Amino acid sequence: MSSRKIIRVAELFAGVGGFRLGLEGYHNPEKPQMELPAAGPYKTIWANQWEPPGTESKQFAARCYRARFGEDSVVNEDIHIVLDQYERGEIDIPDVDMVVGGFPCQDYSVAKPLSQAGGIEGKKGVLWWDIYRFLQLKRPRYVLLENVDRLLKSPASQRGRDFAIILSCFDDLGYSVEWRVVNSAEYGFSQRRKRTYILARFTGEEWNLDAQLSKGLMAQAFPIFEPETSSIGHVDIPSDPYLATRDFNKGGKLSPFLDAGVMQDGKVATCKAAERYSGPRRTLGDVLVPEYQVPEEFYIEPEKLPQWEYLKGAKREKRVNKKTGFEYLYSEGSMAFPDALDRPSRTILTGEGGRGASRFKHVIKTKEGRYRRLVPDELDQLQGFPRGWTDTGMTDGHRAFCMGNALVVGVPHAIGKVLAEHAERD
Repeated sequence: MSSRKIIRVAELFAGVGGFRLGLEGYHNPEKPQMELPAAGPYKTIWANQWEPPGTESKQFAARCYRARFGEDSVVNEDIHIVLDQYERGEIDIPDVDMVVGGFPCQDYSVAKPLSQAGGIEGKKGVLWWDIYRFLQLKRPRYVLLENVDRLLKSPASQRGRDFAIILSCFDDLGYSVEWRVVNSAEYGFSQRRKRTYILARFTGEEWNLDAQLSKGLMAQAFPIFEPETSSIGHVDIPSDPYLATRDFNKGGKLSPFLDAGVMQDGKVATCKAAERYSGPRRTLGDVLVPEYQVPEEFYIEPEKLPQWEYLKGAKREKRVNKKTGFEYLYSEGSMAFPDALDRPSRTILTGEGGRGASRFKHVIKTKEGRYRRLVPDELDQLQGFPRGWTDTGMTDGHRAFCMGNALVVGVPHAIGKVLAEHAERD
């Protein structure tokens, strides 16, 4: 690897370092149990992590990042302020070959057309615009981003508009784009987690869009069956993000963006993806720690089991809105209780921590017949992090929050391997 050209990476919205782990792996002689392989010659040279509203108590993810990668490994400041400082020449941000990051799905609407002075600007606090600004300033060759799967169809009032804005921004900068909704369990990982991954790059290749769906880099990382020509949709992306905001799919009931897609020069091909995978498959049971290592506080007292069973169970009952007094019929389906150990787990959410009963927390039944929550070391491993990764002085709740916000490390690792091989041939 030493003879290969280093791919310099900036990690935005870094959390506890999921992208960094997936791409460059982890090697610390003092922590051999945390060893992870690299996907290629990646080297993260700049990172940013900041949790609003900026209070010290909220910066536990940044503290974990520093504990694992070094004291100077991350800038713990609002990215918008950091970019302002960079543009004023007050600080330096190194040039990079690649930008990675996971960012919240919010309202992406823009205020002005490109033709007007000042160009586009997002609503305050919408983090996509800081990514776009970073790309404008640094022009990295590669971009790899992660978001929730609903990004492709938001907002409900104008399906697909937000993703069209993002694609329009990439097209404005000259990037070609591939995206996939990856359900990690369908490729052998121990958690069912559906997330949208966006890979953008500068390329001199001219794509056959339909063929790229099943032969591009994303499909090499996560193979799918070649779609029937009749099942492929085609979309034109407005050249100005403002036009996408105003007009894209107005009145449409469904988003035109499906779970696999490619874009080049404003032209999109998209299709449903049928996963093609025949390798090993991991389950929730594969990540469990020995019971003697589980603190007593993670076990559920027998007298509290009925409350958990109620929350997990199916419901059809009358309820009253506390503010208006309006009576309505509330219904919801049942959830598995306890969670099955011979299948991939459900998606980890940020509220996994804490002793209180919850419909969404994972609960398993031990061989001794006791019920318990998952411990943080198990949550770390469900996301593909080394066991104990977030054990840096955080509370149970903070560790769970970090994993609920994280990604399955093996996904960027697989994409990174394919991208590194492609970059070496370029």
